[in-house]
Amino acid sequence: MAVTARAFQLWRMRIAPHDSVSDVCRIADVKRSTLAQQLVRGKVSVPTIISIARGYGVSVVDALSEFNGFEDLPAGLTEPTDAELLSQVSHIDILRLLVARSEAQESGSESPLDLAPFPHRASVRAWIEAIDPGDLRQQLAGSTGVARQNLSAQLTAGRLAPWIAVQAGRIAGVSLASGLVVTGLITPEEGGWPEDGRARALRAVPDLDLVLLARDRLDVLGRQLRRTELDDGRDRAIWENLG
Repeated sequence: MAVTARAFQLWRMRIAPHDSVSDVCRIADVKRSTLAQQLVRGKVSVPTIISIARGYGVSVVDALSEFNGFEDLPAGLTEPTDAELLSQVSHIDILRLLVARSEAQESGSESPLDLAPFPHRASVRAWIEAIDPGDLRQQLAGSTGVARQNLSAQLTAGRLAPWIAVQAGRIAGVSLASGLVVTGLITPEEGGWPEDGRARALRAVPDLDLVLLARDRLDVLGRQLRRTELDDGRDRAIWENLG
């Protein structure tokens, strides 16, 4: 779901009444040809809206709320749950903390926890699993009209359309901006995620639960690697058959 060109032009005139489209593109660091193509097609992408909002110093959450499908975004902006925060910690950082805790038991002091930036490779799928009340994919398919196989394809590719990500938050009862954060469309700060939230949530996980969390993440990683190997094998077979 993109923004209609008419809705975009009305919004643009409100935030930059004296600027031309070229001015807007320059200030927002958006290619003029990109925006022109979107306007010709009658649909302006959400990333374009976000770039322009940032260029003009407008809250991206407030900017998106001007458009159909995102009206309740500001009212639905809350802090992420601990489960969401943990979903955005990579398996490498989880393993690093396990090692650090083992070393701390021997040395008596624990080293500072410096987490890698996110989104990580499995951010989107991990977030969906963290907020899933049990039938999230089914409810998403029913409420958005997107087939479950298409949803699965997006998750496998590590992406999720913005309006679907927001709808997932509505269904799960979490912050409506979280899906935009984990897909990398907006920054954690823009989405209301606390700077030290992930580290705090991770440190609160007991050793046993941390081991189980690491096991689950490695299991997902293993499945992804097997899928990649199978895809590579099929590609090689096709090229060999082509001679």
